[in-house]
Amino acid sequence: MSARAAAQRRLARALRRDRGSYAVETAVLAPVMIGLLLLMIAFGRVTDAGGAVDSAARAAARAASLERDADSAQSKAQTAASRSLEGEGITCHATSVVVDTAGYTLDTGVEANVTATISCTADLSDIGLPGLPGAKTLTASWTSPIDTYRGRQ
Repeated sequence: MSARAAAQRRLARALRRDRGSYAVETAVLAPVMIGLLLLMIAFGRVTDAGGAVDSAARAAARAASLERDADSAQSKAQTAASRSLEGEGITCHATSVVVDTAGYTLDTGVEANVTATISCTADLSDIGLPGLPGAKTLTASWTSPIDTYRGRQ
């Protein structure tokens, strides 16, 4: 018997001992890989929702700054925030739009600002990853200037 034949037999026996090991490795690693994929999806959804909330705050502040009085500024900011979130396809369980309209009390010629703060509670329960919270509250704030020489009421 040659050395080459003996080496081939040893290799064949080693390969037979490893039979089934790939199935075990797959069974162990598959849940880990699926969990990582779900975690990446969750982080992507939170990042996307955060950008949408930031965009809604910007739209609300801009809409409020174009109005002449605090009441209509509050109303327009609410509408702009709702439309912006709806346009981005973000569904919030609870949405809060707070507009600081103190700038409308200042006299014409004085620099003034409007600040809109948006809070949105986004749902993550459909991902179903253990340890992941069912919802995440995202908050964004944006400030927009009121025209200094425009009449205010």
